[in-house]
Amino acid sequence: MDSHRSEWTEWPIAWSAIWVGALSALAVGLIIGLLGFAVGAHEVARYVDWKKIRMVTVVFSIAGAFFAFVVGGWTASRIAGIRRSEPAILHGSIVWLLALPLLLALAALGAASHLGGWYAGLSSSPFWAPAAASPDPDLATATRNNALATVVSLLLGLVGGVIGGWMASGEPMTFTHHRKRDQLAEGRP
Repeated sequence: MDSHRSEWTEWPIAWSAIWVGALSALAVGLIIGLLGFAVGAHEVARYVDWKKIRMVTVVFSIAGAFFAFVVGGWTASRIAGIRRSEPAILHGSIVWLLALPLLLALAALGAASHLGGWYAGLSSSPFWAPAAASPDPDLATATRNNALATVVSLLLGLVGGVIGGWMASGEPMTFTHHRKRDQLAEGRP
C-alpha cells in the first residue's frame, strides 16, 4: 500500500477573466504610452546612445510596461475570484502570455508605437510603408537598443502580471506564507 498519494491537482483557468485582464493591460499600456507622447517621453526609438535618453523616457518605459501588466494580472485574478496566491500568479502570467501575440499583431499592423517607444523592437516599419532609399549607418545600433528595450519591457511586464495577480489574491506577499497558510486555516499556531 502506498501511504503517500501522488495525484494530479489541476488549477482551474478562468479564460474570460484572462481575456479581460489582457485587454485591460493593453488599454493601460496604450494610455501610458499616449501620456508618454504627451510629455515627450517617446524618444527611445530615435537614439543610438543610451546616454542621450532623458530620465522621464526611462521612467515611462519601465513604469508603463510594468504597471500595464500589474493592472492586467490584478484584473484577471479579481474577476476570477481567486483567493490563493499560486493560481492568482498563474492567471497573471497567462495574461502576459495572451497579450504577447496581441502585441505582436499590433506591431505587425504598425500600431505598437502608440503603446510607447519601449515596444519598438517588436517589428520594423509596416509592410505597406516604402523602404528607405539609403540605409542609416547607425541602424544596427538603434535596432539592438530597441530590441534590448523591448526585451526588458516584456520581462518587466511578466513580472508586473505576476505581482498584479499576487496582489489580487489578498494573501501576504511573502515567500513563506504558504507554509503557514494551512495552519492558520485550521486554527493551529
